[in-house]
Amino acid sequence: MSLNKLNIRDINSGLVEKKFSATEVLEDCLAVIKSKDKELNSFVLVTEEEARVQAKVVDDKIAGGEKIGALEGVPAGLKDIFNTKGIQTTCCSKFLKGFKPPYNATVVERLNSAGMVMVGKLNMDEFACGGSTEHSCFGVTKNPHDLERVAGGSSGGSAAALASDMCVYSMGTDTGGSVRQPASFCGVYGMKPTYGRVSRSGVTAMASSWDVVGPFTRTVEDMAYVMNVIAGKDKYDSTTLDVEVPDYLGFLGGDVKGLKVGLPKEYFGEGVDDETCEVVKKAASKLEAMGAEIINVSLSKTKYAVAVYYVTMPAELSANLERFDGIRYGVPTSQEYSDTVDYYYKTRGEGFGDEIKRRIMIGTYVLSAGYYDAYYKKGQQVRTLIIEDFDNAFKKVDVLLTPVSPFPAFKVGELADNPLAMYMADALTIPASAAGLPAMSCPFGTSKNGLPIGVQIIAPHWQEGRIMNVAKALESF
Repeated sequence: MSLNKLNIRDINSGLVEKKFSATEVLEDCLAVIKSKDKELNSFVLVTEEEARVQAKVVDDKIAGGEKIGALEGVPAGLKDIFNTKGIQTTCCSKFLKGFKPPYNATVVERLNSAGMVMVGKLNMDEFACGGSTEHSCFGVTKNPHDLERVAGGSSGGSAAALASDMCVYSMGTDTGGSVRQPASFCGVYGMKPTYGRVSRSGVTAMASSWDVVGPFTRTVEDMAYVMNVIAGKDKYDSTTLDVEVPDYLGFLGGDVKGLKVGLPKEYFGEGVDDETCEVVKKAASKLEAMGAEIINVSLSKTKYAVAVYYVTMPAELSANLERFDGIRYGVPTSQEYSDTVDYYYKTRGEGFGDEIKRRIMIGTYVLSAGYYDAYYKKGQQVRTLIIEDFDNAFKKVDVLLTPVSPFPAFKVGELADNPLAMYMADALTIPASAAGLPAMSCPFGTSKNGLPIGVQIIAPHWQEGRIMNVAKALESF
């Protein structure tokens, strides 16, 4: 077996026992990148030389008889939204081409401290706005299972690279489903932790009350290893809370006997593909056979989640992108301009893509004088009702089991001219984001066309471990 296909535990034991080196694991990843990524387009930057230096540090450490941690020497890819000191970070926007941050994101610092070997930066929708990675200045990322289809978004590069064994784990961000949906489309695990569980410091903000950092892995155990490193309070991010971070490996027993699993009827209704519904119901049957109790529940406010998201998210995006003016951040216009306002028009007109412009215009409108109360404030009030909906459901059940996406991966360009249809593709991931709940996409089935279909496990706040336990139970099938 190629070393890049090994899980984290096996890589760690192989390094400790000197069966192979961290450099050899890295070279296997780089070989796949060189052979496959021209057609997939998952990486926007391969940090080959930097990665070799990091791998050698681990090899030297082992040669010197020092102990190593679980993630030391393990190759990883980072979505191009994480600040990496001295290494280009563009958010896949031509506005930021050439920008090299002066500091690392907290998550990058924690992974570096744990011995990460960073193989490169991964493709994404521009400023994380999109559900297909078709809105990137570096081009579209293709699905490894069918090159005519999208890898999902906005973290499509992170999912596709992992599914193709170009790295052993990868990092993404999830605002309305940007980890879970591409994980489902590409057949890997993708976790959106509780809002406030993982630091967002040094991660370019899209919508600050929604953004969450999350990992992609090929196994549940690998997810536990990565979460053990990245979770926890950060003094540089005031939205992180001082809540104890458990050892997530301790939750991987897969014992679901007596667990109450809710199936919300609203997640299996109109617009949800029959094959997708069947995969989730099959997962529920497997859990029931292992002793879990399946309970039908209702989340009646689910139907409002997309509307809430596409009012409040663009408002926050518009405010966050205000700094990108070609003076403080961004590439200035090359055209002649008459005054400061004309300069802004031309700079932003050249720098931002169509989807970003669409969302900025919506967001600026809903925040404008006379409209704030009618739109943004009302959206946040309805968001509270969605939170209450989940709170009531979790009085009856321990976890919820739902589809991730209404359908498997769609074809490149299929929804490009229909932004509303693209937005509705997030209808089943947005509700958990609205409530700040932890949720994970777990690969469980395939469509008749051989496309991966994931199931979504949602739990109460801070219960990522409970999700991993259920995921571990499903992993055995």
